Amino acid sequence: MGITETKRIHNSHRMHFRLEGPWVMRPLSNPLLIAGLVLFATGSWTLAQNESSPALDSGVMPSETEPLISTDEGLVRSFETMPHDPLANWNLPLPTTGGIQFWTDHRWWNGWRVQSNSTLLHWRLIDPNSIRRGWGTKEAMLAMLERVRIEKTAMDPSAELSSEAPVFVLMHGLMRTPGSMKPFAKAIQKRFSDFQQKASDSPNHTPQQSPVIVPFTYASTRDPLSEHASALREVIENLPGKPRWNAIGHSMGNIVLRTAIAQWQAQGDPHGALERLDRVVMLGPPNQGSSFAKKLSQLGLFEQITGDSGMTLGPNWRELQTHFGVPPCPFAVIAGDVSSLPIRNPWLEGPNDGVVTIEETKLDGMRDFATAPVLHSFLTQDQRCIDATVEFLMGGELQSVLAK
Repeated sequence: MGITETKRIHNSHRMHFRLEGPWVMRPLSNPLLIAGLVLFATGSWTLAQNESSPALDSGVMPSETEPLISTDEGLVRSFETMPHDPLANWNLPLPTTGGIQFWTDHRWWNGWRVQSNSTLLHWRLIDPNSIRRGWGTKEAMLAMLERVRIEKTAMDPSAELSSEAPVFVLMHGLMRTPGSMKPFAKAIQKRFSDFQQKASDSPNHTPQQSPVIVPFTYASTRDPLSEHASALREVIENLPGKPRWNAIGHSMGNIVLRTAIAQWQAQGDPHGALERLDRVVMLGPPNQGSSFAKKLSQLGLFEQITGDSGMTLGPNWRELQTHFGVPPCPFAVIAGDVSSLPIRNPWLEGPNDGVVTIEETKLDGMRDFATAPVLHSFLTQDQRCIDATVEFLMGGELQSVLAK
């Protein structure tokens, strides 16, 4: 190819086009951009590896004595062989990582998940400990999950999800995993446990349903936002009992939610998911795109590392931002502000968290807004941010925690 010649590449699986040519590599001569991309990629990947915990990624908090691999041999044998379902394959129950970067949830029931792999183009069913219990077509895995639900609830009727139980959907960010959202799950469960303990002293105490934590796993670097959003809609729409739900998102997880909201509003919401959405907290959301992602996109490697979703946050934002909705409920934004730290991101102007500027996090209609002196990737680990998030979801205000 010549100096100015470019080539139009069509990816039949992802159904998109991109331009390739020698010009793509020109920005590689900029050492600062290269350093930024390396830090962004290696930092996110390292955090993703450290935060992986299959059992907790499922949303089910195992007891200290619970074995990693289920001992329910009768169920395991029936799900492995599946002689009555020609669409499922013989399965060896192998441990998995729960879906880091390659798998997307489409169903969730008590920690059991039906997932798709956008690279291998097949489906699987994993249990609350992220052990693979079956693989095959989507129809076969949905049928298998339904049999799991029927057999489990037959043995223990309380295993069925109650429509009265509050649901909290957790959405991780780009190149991260549900493990990054574990602190919120623990904080929510502790909040409910403490409330129950205090309320039990009252003679008129009415026990409350325990919260249901639904960590949403999606292949953030593999598929476009529209596909992540469609999968999220499937998860929400198929929760038994059509419960009320709340959402906590970090970084790009919020854009996935906003895309799902826009899809419901444009394509219809027959399950009433938006009517049942109570509150949302966004941590470090690139609600106005990301100028940092736009700069990094000048590197040809950026799209290869972050995929279509990463490009949407940067150079494609102006074209696609109309595809994002606004939560039709009270929602809050927590932005990081590390202006006081000696180390800063030279590619960002104005107060920021090292990845997103404060102004880029804001969204018209937000009920509450607060900043915290925390780097972008650690907003999900900072105890003040976690406590403020739970406080808002329970009807309080962010500043009641962050102002202390």
